[in-house]
Formats: sequence, structure tokens, C-alpha cells
Amino acid sequence: MRLTCPHCGARALEEFTYRGDATLRRPAEDAPHQAWVDYVYLRDDPAGYHSELWYHGVGCRAWLVVIRNTLTHQIKSVSSAVASPAPNKSDS
Repeated sequence: MRLTCPHCGARALEEFTYRGDATLRRPAEDAPHQAWVDYVYLRDDPAGYHSELWYHGVGCRAWLVVIRNTLTHQIKSVSSAVASPAPNKSDS
């Protein structure tokens, strides 16, 4: 699998680190305890396209939002996390 960094071009997967679900939103500071438990411990395991955060640590050190099919590993898009709007779970 290769990722095409918007800054560096196509690169080997080994240059990147998967950093998690790009659709998660941190609860408000005063959120109830259960909201924090859910945020920390409960994760979806989606089948199909999903928004993910990746870090290009060996290259430009940019944070990227990768839309990837979790079944086939097909990459739909790669964009800078700074330039990307907050993805919704329904957009994936």
C-alpha cells in the first residue's frame, strides 16, 4: 500500500504512522463521566470507507486525513488534516 502525501507525493506506507479514527470528537471538559468512558474505550470497527488520521513522520511531518476502505485497503483520498473539514461518520 502506498499513500500519496499532498506535500511529498506518493510514498511507501513505512513512512507513515496510523494514528486513529478521524471522526472521533473529544467530549466537552464538563461532559459526564460516561461520555469520557465512551470516548476512551468504545470504538467502531467499520467495514468500508472510513476517515483515518495518519502522520507522515519520515517525510514532511504532516498530519493527514486518509479515506480508506477497511476491507480492501483501497485509498479514496488523502488530504492535509489542517485543510480538511471535520469529517462526519456519515461522510465515510
